[in-house]
Amino acid sequence: MHKSIILFILTCALFNTKALCQNLQLKINGNNEIESRIIDSIGYSKTLKDYFSLTSEIDSLQLKLYKIGFIENQRTPINKENDSLYSVKINLKKKYNTIYIYYNKNQVNNSILNRVSKQVFPTYFVLPISGTEQALRFINSKISEKGYPFSKLHLSDIEILESENLKADLIIDFEATKRVINNIVIKGYEKFPKSFLKHYLKIKPNQIFDLQTIENKTEKLNDLKFANQIKAPEVLFTKDSTTLYMYIEKSKSNTFDGFLGFGTNEQTNKLDFYGYLNLNLTNNLNYGESFALQYKNNQNDQKWFQTDLSMPYFLKTPIGIDLQLHILKQDSTFTTVNQSAKLNYQINSKHKVYAGIKATESNNLLTESTNLSIPNYRSNYLTFAHQFIKSQRYNLLFPVKASTFFETGFGKRNISGSSERQTQLNLDAFKIFNLNQKNSIYIRVNGEHLISDSYFENELFRFGGINSIRGFEENSLLATSYGFFNTEYRLQISKNIYIHSIIDMAYLENKIINAIEKLYGYGFGFAILSKAGLFKLNYANGTSNNQKFKFANSKIHLSLIADF
Repeated sequence: MHKSIILFILTCALFNTKALCQNLQLKINGNNEIESRIIDSIGYSKTLKDYFSLTSEIDSLQLKLYKIGFIENQRTPINKENDSLYSVKINLKKKYNTIYIYYNKNQVNNSILNRVSKQVFPTYFVLPISGTEQALRFINSKISEKGYPFSKLHLSDIEILESENLKADLIIDFEATKRVINNIVIKGYEKFPKSFLKHYLKIKPNQIFDLQTIENKTEKLNDLKFANQIKAPEVLFTKDSTTLYMYIEKSKSNTFDGFLGFGTNEQTNKLDFYGYLNLNLTNNLNYGESFALQYKNNQNDQKWFQTDLSMPYFLKTPIGIDLQLHILKQDSTFTTVNQSAKLNYQINSKHKVYAGIKATESNNLLTESTNLSIPNYRSNYLTFAHQFIKSQRYNLLFPVKASTFFETGFGKRNISGSSERQTQLNLDAFKIFNLNQKNSIYIRVNGEHLISDSYFENELFRFGGINSIRGFEENSLLATSYGFFNTEYRLQISKNIYIHSIIDMAYLENKIINAIEKLYGYGFGFAILSKAGLFKLNYANGTSNNQKFKFANSKIHLSLIADF
């Protein structure tokens, strides 16, 4: 006897045969053929694992019928046809299509009702039965946004108004006074800059409380470089106060970026080395400030130095300040110094606008030079700019998905008492198109354009190298206007390694020598993210439409971006 029971249990467990361990089958019919078709069109599970699941499925179907207007539907007791088949009959009865809901205009605004109903009158509004639940949820959420998080509403005194319509009263229960944020407590990063709470997140004391709005705002923390949200905010309600708890942690936001490049010098036929460093310090004083220092030395005896200081929400105002100093020295020929000061306003977490001034002074270092193309000059510009940044912080290799910076400057250049109007345009934009988790395409467009009646060598734009068109020496290309197009096909081998192609194209125009060139860069590269930072290696060969392809012109660029 015991052996038979054990054999039965093993058979059910191992083979799960329908004959011995089958699930329960459910059949639901209507009162007639039409009602049965309606039930089948709504759908229900016909195979259930146990009797409790079977009764729950019947209740669920009845609830669906209530929601679409069969509010009087009734079912018969469950009938057991055999060991595994159960049946039930549901009489749908009459279907009601519309409900007239009477409301108190002092409790709910018509602007809310107009978003859920096309028929709103001074004392009632009309809804289809099938959309009643969703509409009431929406109304309640909007009331909650007004500072009543504990608001509740329901329909009362439901009656049959006409043959196919119903009527009901809308009852709304909420507190007598609105809830506001009385206190804000930051956990984890207690020194988080308060100006970012007020101006960036737009969360401050005495603000009307709405949890959903607060959660949407705090998600913007993940767009900051120096902080991120650990978990969703929480709220402590007492009888007469509301305390908001935010959970934030400070992130590593300082970076050091440097690269070493080498290639064959065409004149000496020797190996030349060159490189640059880029140091960014962010939020070290817990004000959200940033300081950047860049130094570059290339093969053309060109030295380039730049510092940037950004102070967001200066003196706790919505306005930020950006200061920049840029010094260029071209061997012993000339120096050019650019200084700029900008005011910025952060529209939201992705958009920022700028307005400011820029002053340039250039001096010829050759005292006995008769070269009129390198004069001493001064220029002043009024500048306007817009910046857009969209992040994808979940991707450690590519934390920024898209970025756009456009700037224009209007001003004058002064030489020996004479002046000339000039306009400068600058665009730098890129986007990553994610094909899937491993494959993506990177596209970048960058260009500058100087509009002037005359041009001088010491005011030309300089580009070329790892951060522009690859395969060329750093800042070796001179232009009055240029534009380049970077493309990469990226294959992410793991979350820390990716390889990519290099296909770059550029257009260069130099009106001083009446030259127009089309440039191309081809190659490949890879990057590895380690504890030391992001190491990159690029191999690229640059050619122009006036130059034949030579392997000797290939450049290898090495860089390391370290966070600390």
